[in-house]
Amino acid sequence: MSATAGAVHAAAMAGHTRISTQALTSVAQAAAAEALGVTPHEVRAEWSDDDGLLALSLVSPITFPPLGSILRDPGRVTVFGGSVWDRAVAAKADILRRVTELSGARLSRVDIRISGASVREGGRVH
Repeated sequence: MSATAGAVHAAAMAGHTRISTQALTSVAQAAAAEALGVTPHEVRAEWSDDDGLLALSLVSPITFPPLGSILRDPGRVTVFGGSVWDRAVAAKADILRRVTELSGARLSRVDIRISGASVREGGRVH
């Protein structure tokens, strides 16, 4: 590398890069919405410090098929990705991976509280 190219590279690396809490929150809401089958504005996200890492707490509804359709065909639960419990547990891992991938932030954990249900026709939400 030439001296000029080295100086340009060093200048590009100088300084600080920060991601605002609002940007992280937007990423978390989008990841959670995708995993739970809702819209991002339905998801509340809060951050806390967990021994130097970020802990993410989410409150969100989740989608599931109409109860009448489940009574007629219990297999509809599987088409949607399993029970509400199974989907919430799986969503935690998906959300942690996705937020880390998109933001570069190091998360220690994701906690989810399901606040309601949104009935939706169709299949799996992923």
